Amino acid sequence: MKVHILSTGTMQADLTWLLLKGGRTIRSRHQKNDPVVWEDVPTHAVLIEHPEGNILWDTGVPRDWEQRWAPTGFHDFFPVTEEADGPGYLDTSLAQLEMTTDDIDTLILSHLHFDHAANAKMFDPKKTRIIANDKEIDGASKIEGYSAGAHIVDDYKGLEMEAISGDAEIVPGVSVIETPGHTWGTMSLRVDLPESGTKIFTSDAVYLSESYGPPAVGAGIVWNNLAWLESVEKLRRIQEQTGAEMIFGHDAEQKKGLTFAPDGYYK
Repeated sequence: MKVHILSTGTMQADLTWLLLKGGRTIRSRHQKNDPVVWEDVPTHAVLIEHPEGNILWDTGVPRDWEQRWAPTGFHDFFPVTEEADGPGYLDTSLAQLEMTTDDIDTLILSHLHFDHAANAKMFDPKKTRIIANDKEIDGASKIEGYSAGAHIVDDYKGLEMEAISGDAEIVPGVSVIETPGHTWGTMSLRVDLPESGTKIFTSDAVYLSESYGPPAVGAGIVWNNLAWLESVEKLRRIQEQTGAEMIFGHDAEQKKGLTFAPDGYYK
């Protein structure tokens, strides 16, 4: 089993969206030069080459982010730094490993927000098993109109997805952990590697190492604060039991110390 971390686009934003600390005020890119914390917010996907097939965790941001996000206003609050026709998105990261979306046997979506499920329709459900949490699918399916919060309906509308519930093993050594709070059905990914040990990819259950604490620090985009805190503590218990390395959803500082494809992988 090999685990590759893929770059899938870097946003920029006022970190108040991710960390409610220090009396910050959320501002758009038009105020980015004012005294406010505006920093990189990287996204990533995880490619697992497993004896039972290739598994992909999340899909990152879309190339057409400016147009797709304009009706929501997120294009001003989370502009992407990559050129629209350049490298740094899911397809080019896969291409660096001589792969395309057709080579993915299973796609797992941590949740259905605009920066995680945006490229889900690049996958053919006849070729790729697409998995999401049952509560996430149910909640997202009830949204009326173009969007609600950070869910953009066109990202997933009509997509054939398999609903799973609770903590579940996908294949030996690869499992999902139900960690709601950020959304109805946010999931984290656990991979048990023989040489590198256990790694937990939190997705947006924990944005940043600073969010994790202890004590855990809340964020600007949370559906249920109590459920979020319970999920963070659930992850902490698993980490204490397994000695897992925690890899957070959007941590620019942590990214500097991780190995990204095509430069290497974990096994």
